[in-house]
Amino acid sequence: MSATKGTLTTTIANRIATVSFGHPASNSFPSEQLQRLTDEINRLSNNADVSLIILKSEGDGAFCAGASFDELLAVSNLEEGAKFFSGFANVINAMRKCSKLIVGRIHGKAVGGGVGLVAACDYALATSESAVKLSELAIGIGPFVIEPAVSRKIGKSALAEMTLAAHEWKTAAWAQQKGLYAKTFETIAELDSELETFTSKLASYNPEALTDMKKVLWEGTEHWDTLLYERAGISGKLVLSDFTVNALNQFKKK
Repeated sequence: MSATKGTLTTTIANRIATVSFGHPASNSFPSEQLQRLTDEINRLSNNADVSLIILKSEGDGAFCAGASFDELLAVSNLEEGAKFFSGFANVINAMRKCSKLIVGRIHGKAVGGGVGLVAACDYALATSESAVKLSELAIGIGPFVIEPAVSRKIGKSALAEMTLAAHEWKTAAWAQQKGLYAKTFETIAELDSELETFTSKLASYNPEALTDMKKVLWEGTEHWDTLLYERAGISGKLVLSDFTVNALNQFKKK
């Protein structure tokens, strides 16, 4: 598949499915890539040979830069805007409803929708370089679609701290303290060593118990099937504003 649309690969070994996504623009997500990830998570949810999913991204730079700026700038009406932001809603809902536990391998920085992906993982391991930022207010929108997932992990106070200081990076240590990351490591090699040890143990447990635990972890989120799409409509409206169009163009020039 075309690298400009991103890459998505899955390998399965020892009951562990490793899903890896990549994109030349700091592992950002065009709509088509979001849909592919949604479809893949749904497919693995129904795979009896899989007990656990690892979600990772390619390279050694950013883990995920969020939404595609090019596609954001191309939005010309409310329907297109809502549809674009529904892409992240689809992925988060697929992750929460997936029958398999999802472990995130966060090797680098995460921005915007990338933070939402981390928050939708059931367990996340990261490096000390894996700073996070919610910069949406700075470009005239807000992290409305991913907010329920992020707030569920770190709480409303920490969410406000991230969102209102839209220009500030929060360190990996801060993210671990707030509950976004379970553990952090100084190097990618140390991260991968722990990832292998942890996931091997987890995948050896009773698959039915893992599935039942997944349901318990996500109790009370059933309304997200409606909520996240309502939030996508808010972002879809805001992205059409003159403020946001000008801000996006300024960001692209940097």
